[in-house]
Amino acid sequence: MSVDLNLVWYVLVGLLFAGYAVLDGFDLGVGGLHLFSKKDEERRLQLNAIGPVWDGNEVWLVTGGGALFAAFPEVYATAFSGFYLAFMLLLFALITRAVAIEFRSKKAAPAWRTVWDIAFSLASALAALLLGVALGNVLRGLPLDAKHEFIGTFLGLLNPYALLVGCQVLALLALHGGCYLVLKTEGPLQAAIRVRCGRILAGFILVHVLTTVTTFLTLPHLTIELLDDPIFLLLTVSSVLLVASIPRAMGRGEDLRAFLSTSALILCLLGLVGYALFPSMLPSDPSPEFSLTAYNAASSSKTLGIMLLVAAVGMPLVLAYTGCIYRIFRGKVRLDSTSY
Repeated sequence: MSVDLNLVWYVLVGLLFAGYAVLDGFDLGVGGLHLFSKKDEERRLQLNAIGPVWDGNEVWLVTGGGALFAAFPEVYATAFSGFYLAFMLLLFALITRAVAIEFRSKKAAPAWRTVWDIAFSLASALAALLLGVALGNVLRGLPLDAKHEFIGTFLGLLNPYALLVGCQVLALLALHGGCYLVLKTEGPLQAAIRVRCGRILAGFILVHVLTTVTTFLTLPHLTIELLDDPIFLLLTVSSVLLVASIPRAMGRGEDLRAFLSTSALILCLLGLVGYALFPSMLPSDPSPEFSLTAYNAASSSKTLGIMLLVAAVGMPLVLAYTGCIYRIFRGKVRLDSTSY
């Protein structure tokens, strides 16, 4: 029985980007919440919660981009040319975050630390928003011509639907980051973040419902036409149950379960997106025949086969490294001489 390598790589690329969303997602969420804590000690504790893992988490983005380039080069080329300014802003935000994390505690001066705190928080929120805007545009469809080239504008990417999805992603990652901080902190800081998570959850539910209704009304081919599909229904029901499980877990003090619920929710929602879009990777609107799919934009079967062997060796190494880091730095964070 032959293996559909295009489908395999569609799933693998999706898993890599989903892994980035889960792992670096809580980093971005922690950054977005950073300014809500006023005390220097509390901000340092939050930085130390992500300090050992944030750079390793971004490996998943690099790996996902590399896999996309190797398996679907035309999708990579069109996406990066069409989203060029947006990706440059995203790159600037990610660089700013990294510099702020490393430079923030180099001096004890309050003004110095405040500047880097603001940079870290705003860059984190901007990165989360831009990722959501990109996802919203993919769902909505991009203006592609017969050569599969992007013919839109940067301002066209900032359409109401994409911005709505961007706000949804920002709220979800803030909730994800808050749950991670509850898991990693203790005492008054943990209690304050727990209350904050409840408010963020209410905001996320509101924008999530609004986005879902808007998607049903404006993109029926991604929603209404799939309502009788059992896998689509399973993912939809699972996402609802996961949202409901978050306040239940936090109310019972089951912090790990709450964090795992937000992680699973991210995976579930991205699974819905991938399942609804397949085989499209960059849908074209208003000309669906110009869409880039897992079949018309893929590398040769030989290339996909060779890359699959490389992935079979590389992916376990990435997973092992990630698991090792999180095991070493498990437990609550505290300040010491090596802290940020």
